[in-house]
Amino acid sequence: MTGREQLHDLRQQAHNAGIEGNSKMTESQLRDALKKVGKGMEPQAAKREAKS
Repeated sequence: MTGREQLHDLRQQAHNAGIEGNSKMTESQLRDALKKVGKGMEPQAAKREAKS
Protein backbone atom coordinates (compact mmCIF):
# COMPACT_ATOMS: atom_id res chain seq x y z
CA MET A 1 0.00 0.00 0.00
CA THR A 2 1.40 3.41 -0.93
CA GLY A 3 1.58 6.30 1.48
CA ARG A 4 -1.26 7.96 -0.41
CA GLU A 5 -3.47 4.86 -0.13
CA GLN A 6 -2.60 4.55 3.55
CA LEU A 7 -3.59 8.17 4.20
CA HIS A 8 -6.84 7.67 2.29
CA ASP A 9 -7.57 4.57 4.38
CA LEU A 10 -6.87 6.49 7.61
CA ARG A 11 -9.20 9.28 6.49
CA GLN A 12 -11.92 6.70 5.76
CA GLN A 13 -11.44 5.11 9.18
CA ALA A 14 -11.63 8.55 10.82
CA HIS A 15 -14.81 9.34 8.90
CA ASN A 16 -16.34 6.00 9.94
CA ALA A 17 -15.38 6.75 13.56
CA GLY A 18 -17.27 10.06 13.40
CA ILE A 19 -14.26 12.38 13.10
CA GLU A 20 -15.70 14.99 10.75
CA GLY A 21 -13.61 17.31 8.60
CA ASN A 22 -10.42 15.28 8.83
CA SER A 23 -9.05 16.26 5.39
CA LYS A 24 -6.61 18.80 6.84
CA MET A 25 -5.25 16.45 9.50
CA THR A 26 -1.83 14.85 9.13
CA GLU A 27 -1.30 11.10 9.21
CA SER A 28 0.02 11.23 12.78
CA GLN A 29 -2.94 13.39 13.90
CA LEU A 30 -5.35 10.91 12.32
CA ARG A 31 -3.67 7.96 14.03
CA ASP A 32 -3.72 9.79 17.37
CA ALA A 33 -7.40 10.76 17.06
CA LEU A 34 -8.41 7.21 16.03
CA LYS A 35 -6.50 5.79 19.01
CA LYS A 36 -8.34 8.20 21.36
CA VAL A 37 -11.74 7.29 19.86
CA GLY A 38 -10.84 3.62 20.26
CA LYS A 39 -10.37 4.28 23.97
CA GLY A 40 -13.84 5.81 24.22
CA MET A 41 -13.21 9.50 23.63
CA GLU A 42 -15.81 11.62 21.82
CA PRO A 43 -14.75 11.87 18.11
CA GLN A 44 -14.66 15.67 17.86
CA ALA A 45 -12.82 15.97 21.19
CA ALA A 46 -10.27 13.44 19.93
CA LYS A 47 -9.85 15.52 16.77
CA ARG A 48 -9.31 18.73 18.75
CA GLU A 49 -6.75 17.08 21.04
CA ALA A 50 -4.89 15.46 18.15
CA LYS A 51 -4.62 18.79 16.33
CA SER A 52 -3.36 20.76 19.34
